[in-house]
Amino acid sequence: MNATAEEKRPGLVSFVLSELKPRPPYFTVFNVTTVLVMLVTAGILVLRFWKGLGAVTNLSQDYPWGIWIGFDVVTGVAFAGGAYVLTFVVYVLNVRKYHPIVRATVLNGFLAYMFYAGALVLDLGRPWHIVNPIIGNGFGVSSVLFLVAWHFLLYMMAQAVEFSPAVAEWLGTERARRILAGLTTGAVIFGITLSLLHQSGLGALFLMAKPKIHPLWYSEFIPILFVSSSVFAGISMVVLEGSITHKVFHHRVGSDLRANHDRILIGLSRAAAGAMFVYLALLALSFVHGHKAQYLKGGWGAWWALEIAMVVVPMVLYAAGARRRNLNFVKAASVLALLGIILDRLNISVIAFKWYAAVRYVPAWQEVVVTLGVISAELWAFRWVVERMPVLGPAQEEKTESAQVLPLHAVRRAG
Repeated sequence: MNATAEEKRPGLVSFVLSELKPRPPYFTVFNVTTVLVMLVTAGILVLRFWKGLGAVTNLSQDYPWGIWIGFDVVTGVAFAGGAYVLTFVVYVLNVRKYHPIVRATVLNGFLAYMFYAGALVLDLGRPWHIVNPIIGNGFGVSSVLFLVAWHFLLYMMAQAVEFSPAVAEWLGTERARRILAGLTTGAVIFGITLSLLHQSGLGALFLMAKPKIHPLWYSEFIPILFVSSSVFAGISMVVLEGSITHKVFHHRVGSDLRANHDRILIGLSRAAAGAMFVYLALLALSFVHGHKAQYLKGGWGAWWALEIAMVVVPMVLYAAGARRRNLNFVKAASVLALLGIILDRLNISVIAFKWYAAVRYVPAWQEVVVTLGVISAELWAFRWVVERMPVLGPAQEEKTESAQVLPLHAVRRAG
């Protein structure tokens, strides 16, 4: 028995080590560009942790939050909303049509939370204090950020459990896969609850900044608006990411996804159009309730109207794309919807924040580069996982079509 166990262990180690090796082609435009961005980002982060935030950012006591929070966290979490939406549809409502894309969506959500939550470390003046909400060093149970911190941590754990059957399949451990698959439904329900709470929790942060946010963007409904917008933002990210991965990783796409890809996108476009209609209805309610018509004059009114147009236009495109089964409309709508979400979240957290100030916050070039570096690292992680694990199709199909290394159970049998 001991000899057999010793034979199996080298098989596992050698398999994992072989999978860690990079695969050609190496010198592509994507590889060269993103590696350069990540190298510059690494240099900026060394300077940031050596000399502090002031050395690489334009943050100040008046503007303590910049694009690292406004984009990386507040916007990024909305983009990751597709994970809780799709898992609810597939595992709770049992709509099996969307099952072929659920793993890619969960993976994208997990990586988004991992990298964007990691971006919080960069923004903290004393980053070593990030563990305080966890270890109980001044819990701060009355703080919204305490709630968001715990929800982030627990939701990442739930997403890890949701994706773990794919890891077990990759390692060829069927028994572990069955056990982990049995935990999926519970993890999904737990994750959906957490996601809804912290999506609204992020919005609740801005309830405390009423005097600082332009009246066109401030509303008592911000938590509800954040949740509703995360639905169509997440679906739009699923549409865009699914369209790209379907082409870039076509050799990894399973037969089920290949056969139903267009039908899945059309179904998602209907859901996105409906979610955007609900969001616009809530915005209209907030607009009337807040008597905001008086603020429409001038440049801020035009800027707010542009944001509304970035919701109305993609909603119409989604509806038209679903009706005519036109994927070009659907893909264009996803891009416009995501741009609209970026504009909305940045307006609330950065652009329309302290709109009356004589000196405004403008991000330093280092802040922009670090944001691009975080995105680049996330894309590399996503590509590494998709190229090796059964994310876009069943493991058996991938082994016969594109496996370059023997799976673990094959190594064991050979031994």
